[in-house]
Amino acid sequence: MNSQDGNENLQRQALTEHLKELRSCLIISFVAVFIGFCLSYTVIRPIGTWFFKPLIDVLPEGTSLIFTSYQEGFFFI
Repeated sequence: MNSQDGNENLQRQALTEHLKELRSCLIISFVAVFIGFCLSYTVIRPIGTWFFKPLIDVLPEGTSLIFTSYQEGFFFI
């Protein structure tokens, strides 16, 4: 199939067909993002524990990490 055939196919489609195709692509994209979010949410605690373990190991006894905002966890150096 050459590019001219592809252009003719696009020109023959009605606007509603284009919108239906866009809608299906958007739905698939949103479902994929939702599944990715759910999977990443299930493993965030083990990743965070692994990430902060070296810092927690050198803290004095009886102390803990305290972050007052989300980004502070990445600026502990």
